[in-house]
Amino acid sequence: MVDHIERILDEQTVPPDPITEFKAWYDEATAVQPILPNAMSLATATPDGKPSVRIVLLKSFDAHGFVFYTNYNSRKSKELALNPNVELAFWWPMLEHQVRIEGVVEKVSSQESDEYFQTRPRESQIGAHASPQSDVIATREELDRRMEMLEKQFAGKLVPRPPHWGGYRVKPSRIEFWQGRQSRLHDRIVYTLRGNGSWKIQRLAP
Repeated sequence: MVDHIERILDEQTVPPDPITEFKAWYDEATAVQPILPNAMSLATATPDGKPSVRIVLLKSFDAHGFVFYTNYNSRKSKELALNPNVELAFWWPMLEHQVRIEGVVEKVSSQESDEYFQTRPRESQIGAHASPQSDVIATREELDRRMEMLEKQFAGKLVPRPPHWGGYRVKPSRIEFWQGRQSRLHDRIVYTLRGNGSWKIQRLAP
């Protein structure tokens, strides 16, 4: 556990853009929390406001947004097609750091999805073809049979990206950094995107 007193999160000294601050936090989390530091909660909602949340993995990020990959026929993707507003949440307990990211999603380009897909382990590539994600299936054996059939089909061949699988980019409009402090008087700094593309920085009460 880190010493709260050693840490300073001050709205007067943080970088003017949140991506720079996120990279510093993400790099530190990657160094001290080796198990899935890129795991993040993804919250979606239906048009009538029913929420759902699950863990997905961050695969890349930059000034344009935060990228994850999934099946475009999954429940999350169907919800995103109707309501592109989402929230991401990262929790790194060893640092007592939390980051919340609000924004809207858009699909990444086919080229970007193709390039990432070819970096995945071969079994994961075949699994993307085999799994009708979020659909009801009768048994685990049904899924195993599909995997076996596809392994034979793609034997000795490059596994192509299935058209129903690809990436989403979350384009942020609000990013909050939360840092644990003593007496539960935690630090909360929020960046809110202005219309001119700059970020407004404010401190929130814990």
